[in-house]
Amino acid sequence: MAGGWAKDGAEQEQIESTVDDAVQRARSQLPRGESLEVCEECGDPIPEPRRKAIPGVRFCIVCQAALDKKQSGFSGYNRRGSKDSQLR
Repeated sequence: MAGGWAKDGAEQEQIESTVDDAVQRARSQLPRGESLEVCEECGDPIPEPRRKAIPGVRFCIVCQAALDKKQSGFSGYNRRGSKDSQLR
């Protein structure tokens, strides 16, 4: 039930857009190419089982965990929503 400036179904469109954005963001962060033998960040060796499990891996487990923690602050809030949702 939309009201004000929003058209009917606007809530669902906003939800779908937010999910699409999250999927696109996740896909863009997938490693590509050859796996490195040493971590790009710290220079420690990357274990062979990790290189086989994740083709294109660039970081050791410790550095990847730190990067994941840093990126977890991304809110994913859809700023393209209707004016009604932005006024709340």
